[in-house]
Amino acid sequence: MFANMLALISAEGLVETVVWLLGLGLIVWLLLYLVSYIGVPEPFNKIIKIVIMVFAVLVLINLVLGLMGHPLVGWTSSGHGVLVN
Repeated sequence: MFANMLALISAEGLVETVVWLLGLGLIVWLLLYLVSYIGVPEPFNKIIKIVIMVFAVLVLINLVLGLMGHPLVGWTSSGHGVLVN
């Protein structure tokens, strides 16, 4: 089952996905570090961290769906994101 799926994904798509994952991980780590370093009061600290993680999970879901050919948000040539039906 997975062999057929991997045959549909190009090597260029996998490299692009790995770069996106590394970039996303670095940005999420940096944002979480900055929130901890600044010392935001406790209720807001958790809310900010949850918002960062929800955004990261949505980007990950979009990446996985993009590998399958059905992303949530498609990027146009002008760089603006549009919702894909």
